[in-house]
Amino acid sequence: MLSSLKEVIEEGKKRNIAVGAFNTPNLECLLAVLGAAEKLDVPVIISHAQLHESVAPLDKIGPVMVELAKRSSVKVCVHLDHGEDFAYCKKAIALGFTSVMIDYSTKPYEENVEGTREVADFAHARGVDVEAELGRLPNREGGAGGGNERPEDLYTDPELVQDYLRKTGVDALAIAFGTAHGIYKVKPVLNMDVITKVREKTDIPLVMHGGSGISDAEYREVIRRGINKINYYTYMSYAGYAAAKAHAEKEPTGFFHDMALSAQKAMQENAEKTLRVFSNME
Repeated sequence: MLSSLKEVIEEGKKRNIAVGAFNTPNLECLLAVLGAAEKLDVPVIISHAQLHESVAPLDKIGPVMVELAKRSSVKVCVHLDHGEDFAYCKKAIALGFTSVMIDYSTKPYEENVEGTREVADFAHARGVDVEAELGRLPNREGGAGGGNERPEDLYTDPELVQDYLRKTGVDALAIAFGTAHGIYKVKPVLNMDVITKVREKTDIPLVMHGGSGISDAEYREVIRRGINKINYYTYMSYAGYAAAKAHAEKEPTGFFHDMALSAQKAMQENAEKTLRVFSNME
């Protein structure tokens, strides 16, 4: 059932679990994620990242996401991930998305605050929840390189949190504490104390970006410390790619839909395994 970000997060809190947020830039990803969530009977967030516009235009994939969310047997938030500008956020809201993230984390603090507040005012007037980011991940969404900064230079400053939330009015806050987007070249070192210090400042839902490639024990620890939403995509997508590649190598000629179905099955298995960890099922 189509639900707000607040509703799925509240459901997660009641169950003492984190809600998984999966980028779903095509039908196979969508069916895989929803299939996994429905099998486990857990709330879920399906997301469209602005950088995937060239893969699946928002005005094409968005209505499909909303319709499948409505038909689902579990609570499903339809979310814009890493919206890069106000206009794109407006477009998602007009299509029926129940949540948008505006990512001005690379901008100076006051510009981040001002731009985020503008989006929040617009979205809230239309019953849509808003996520924003304070602090910055080493790699931008999609795994692109992000300079030579030390990870600690990019961490969320807990002392800014209350001011940021008061001025922006957002409903969820993505924080930076050592994760990165894309496939990790080296094992990340997470500063869990950042989560604890931020959680001491606020009870707002906290979001972990760059969730792929983290150990099960680390997932459980970030959830214990107060993370409510975990973004996940890269390793699920890679599982689909590997399955499609293996299918093509085994059967050099055949139908694309068979290859796509093998990718969908592999992604659903990966999503289910991940949701089990987020939901403390194993």
